[in-house]
Amino acid sequence: MNDATTPRVASEAQIPWAPLAGVIATVAIFAVAQGLTYPLLSFILERQGASAGLIGVSAAMTPLGLIVGSPLIPALIRRFGAGPLALVCATVAAISLALIGWTLDVVAWFPLRFTIGLAIGPLFVLSETWLIALSPPQRRGRILGLYTAVVSAGFAAGPLSLMLVGTEGWPPFLIGVGAFVVCTLWLAAILRRLPQLGRDGGKASVGDVARQAPALLFAVFVTAAFEQSLLSLLPVYGLSYGIGERSLSALLAVLIAGNIALQVPVGLAAERWTARSASIACALATFLGCLLLPLLIATPLVWPLFFLWGAFSFGIYTLALVELGERFSGAMLIAANATFALVWGVGGIAGPPATGAAMDWVGVQGLPAALGLLYLALALARLRRR
Repeated sequence: MNDATTPRVASEAQIPWAPLAGVIATVAIFAVAQGLTYPLLSFILERQGASAGLIGVSAAMTPLGLIVGSPLIPALIRRFGAGPLALVCATVAAISLALIGWTLDVVAWFPLRFTIGLAIGPLFVLSETWLIALSPPQRRGRILGLYTAVVSAGFAAGPLSLMLVGTEGWPPFLIGVGAFVVCTLWLAAILRRLPQLGRDGGKASVGDVARQAPALLFAVFVTAAFEQSLLSLLPVYGLSYGIGERSLSALLAVLIAGNIALQVPVGLAAERWTARSASIACALATFLGCLLLPLLIATPLVWPLFFLWGAFSFGIYTLALVELGERFSGAMLIAANATFALVWGVGGIAGPPATGAAMDWVGVQGLPAALGLLYLALALARLRRR
């Protein structure tokens, strides 16, 4: 369902690499700050003697802000414009993180982390909308694959930076705040080369997207639930097999590495076939990985399994973005990306508790069982909806 009032920005013959690279670099820098924040604040709270429950609730403030703010993004873009909104949000995120480092007060952190969640939503929505609008349809798969790979690398670089500067004092906060500031300055430098969004007078809402693309939203939900559940509960699963903490951390690193390394091939698969067909294949491959996990977890074959698992599981989000660009433009594209952000937050919050409950009910194999059923349901949903 295309919005005919907004022409495609990218032509079939040319790829505007300069603005594309600018947007991707901006989000990558921003992702470094985001990836650093979660482990840094958890380490600080643990040193302060906070309970695990309090640490978890504090961490949930950022996705909660994302969920609350996402439905407002299309209206904010129409009211203030894409460029000013992006600059304000990047600035607010930098100030909020600086205040967190200044106060080191768990009570004050709740509204500040919520504010960061409010600020990051428009940044991701605008970045993905700009990328889709700038990408020629026949090259959109590889460009969005590159985007998701670079963003994943940025998130991974955040925790790695803590190995260099530690988690005490101002140095780690300065890295995060500095990344947000660079993001702001970079955005200001490239805004003139980016498409103007939200100025065509069209209107669309989260409800419109939910009615027209439920299968795509389910794909985003499943991807977020899988990622957060596996990151949260793999230690519990692995320890039941006698696998040490270092090996489990390395497995998660291999999962992320597969995600980074293979997103461009996933995007190319969408160009060669269709995004929907590639999405079904990725869902079935991830389901197969869930079936194989109990058999391979204690063998060397678990390493290639996790590498491919990372690619196929997160590749579904890449393919959902590709399909979004095929189906929507203009106001509907902005609303669809905002809905993606909303559903991602819901999946990230709902996934770990639901999967943990499955593990309490049937034992540790509840982890691969619950995640496998999600991906099987997604594959069946995509097969049925044409």
